[in-house]
Amino acid sequence: MIGAIIARKAADKAFRALSNHDLAGFMAAWRDDGVLMYPGEMWASGTFTGKSAVEEWCRKFFEQYPKIQFDVQQICVKNIFAMGGTNVIAVHWNITLTNRMGRSGQNSGVSVISLKAGKVIQVKDFVFDLGENFRLNWGAA
Repeated sequence: MIGAIIARKAADKAFRALSNHDLAGFMAAWRDDGVLMYPGEMWASGTFTGKSAVEEWCRKFFEQYPKIQFDVQQICVKNIFAMGGTNVIAVHWNITLTNRMGRSGQNSGVSVISLKAGKVIQVKDFVFDLGENFRLNWGAA
C-alpha cells in the first residue's frame, strides 16, 4: 500500500510540473535511458529515446503551449505493494491549453508510466482526440 501512495504522489507531482512549465522538476523523475512515446502523425509524434530527447520534446511542448493545465482524474497503480520503486502507473487526465497563436483547446488521455528503481523508464501517451482540433493546436494542420 505504501508503494501505491508513493507512486500516486510522484505522478501528481509530475503533472503539476508540466502544468507549471517546470522542466527541471519534471525531468528529475526520469532515467537517462527513459523513453517517451507520443501519438499522432506530426512533428511532436513518435518515440523519443533518452532523457535529453524527452527534455527537448518537453521544451518544444512548453514553447507551443504557454498555458497548460492538467487535471488528473484517476491514478491507478499496478502493484500497490511495490517497495523498490519498480511499478506501472496509469494516469487518466484532462488538459486545457492555449497554444502560442492564442488558440485554446481541450483534450483527455491516459499516460501509462513505467518506473524502474523509482525513476521513469517509459511513458506511453494515449490521447482521446487526434483529429483536426488536435493537429490545429499543435500547429500541424
